[in-house]
Amino acid sequence: MDFNPTDLLNILPILIVTVTALAILMLEITIKRAEPAVFVFSIAGLLAAMVSAIYLYPIRESAFYEMVNVGGFASFFHVVFIIITILTFLLSRQYIERMGIYHSEYYAMILFSLVGMMLIASSRDLLMLFIGIELMSISFYVLAGFMRGRLTSNESALKYFLLGAFATGFLVYGMALIYGASATTNLPAIAGQLDELFNSTIFWIGVAMLTMGFSFKVASVPFHMWAPDVYEGAPTTITAYMSTAGKAAAFSGFLIVVMYAFAGGTEKLQDLFAILAVCSMVVGNVIAISQHNLKRMLAYSSIAHAGYMLIGFAAASELGMSGVMFYVVAYGFMNIGAFGILSMVEYGENKNLTFDEYKGFASRKPFLAALMAIFMFSLSGIPPFAGFFGKYYIFISAIQEGYTWLAIAGVLASVVGVYYYIRVIVYMYFYDGDVTLEVEPSYIGIAALVISAIAVIQMGILPSTILRLTTGLF
Repeated sequence: MDFNPTDLLNILPILIVTVTALAILMLEITIKRAEPAVFVFSIAGLLAAMVSAIYLYPIRESAFYEMVNVGGFASFFHVVFIIITILTFLLSRQYIERMGIYHSEYYAMILFSLVGMMLIASSRDLLMLFIGIELMSISFYVLAGFMRGRLTSNESALKYFLLGAFATGFLVYGMALIYGASATTNLPAIAGQLDELFNSTIFWIGVAMLTMGFSFKVASVPFHMWAPDVYEGAPTTITAYMSTAGKAAAFSGFLIVVMYAFAGGTEKLQDLFAILAVCSMVVGNVIAISQHNLKRMLAYSSIAHAGYMLIGFAAASELGMSGVMFYVVAYGFMNIGAFGILSMVEYGENKNLTFDEYKGFASRKPFLAALMAIFMFSLSGIPPFAGFFGKYYIFISAIQEGYTWLAIAGVLASVVGVYYYIRVIVYMYFYDGDVTLEVEPSYIGIAALVISAIAVIQMGILPSTILRLTTGLF
């Protein structure tokens, strides 16, 4: 196998992020008080990677002997991951100092997890997909326990690690069975054998186990129980990152396997996705109603949102897949904005994270309250925000493919979700509270929130800007 230097240019965004992460570790060693330099260098590296990803977007090629996809789908998700990572860094600057958890590996581990995400979105082979998933997951295990002095943070990391390792077993064994049935790990090669593989019991057992592994990564029922504890115990900025970029990466891998290898799947596989979607929407929304901690409420709502996105998989059409990609972007901006506000208000050990502590928040911090209201309205699916069109495209795709009952279930679940999202707004604007804020938010943190809010509004007013980029990628 001859090395092709052009392949390095085709994975330039991944290389830039990798070099940036390694350089950060060296900066910490060589420069005294390196935090400002680390922060600036990280942002610069991410911007350079985003420019290269945008440059590669028009290309539709493969690299490294058809192991990696170049441009199109991969570049779209690379840009999404990088934008979310930049927003996370902007929100983290003040947070990690206030919480006393500044260590150089904080930025480095996030960047290494980003490399894993980018590998997932670029995968054209099951082995490459597995490497990306594990690089992302291992980084998340470390980041979830980054507050080393807190029992809840250590507990969340341990639970995430143990359950994640268990889910990885299903994922790997599923890949092994698919390889045993098809004699290849290359996704297009598997797709070329589907007519023969549809009659293979081993193949379908492998598909089922692969689906179980991905269901854990996207936190869908019944593989969801890790999410509330991990989201609550992890540093809030890391929770924001895992629930947005991490979920987007898992769905990008899911999309690659379902659409590239299984050609959308069979009717039985679509029905399986429909069942997972309904269970996730019902469980996530119903349990979220009873939560008093905002981080746990958003954790259960993320389970419900995974259900909404799985409706697109049940539809298995181009509109359904484009709808999932649109929803992933919209959810990323909505959720990182909501968690970003929580990270600004939080202090001490889980202080200012309950509904009661947000009573009268609008009178004390009207601008932050207005931004939170935008994110809550969008998460609930109220127009003219991005969340509305995310659900609209997915529900329409389900109706077009004969899953009208699934679209109706999604609408009813959304109505339930409106209750606990609007509840946050009611507490902020219609109750009096006496809880004071300990810290003034930083300007760069506010900038991250404003960017997220503008994106949520812009995607709600002009949804075609994103949908146009996702059309024709499959």
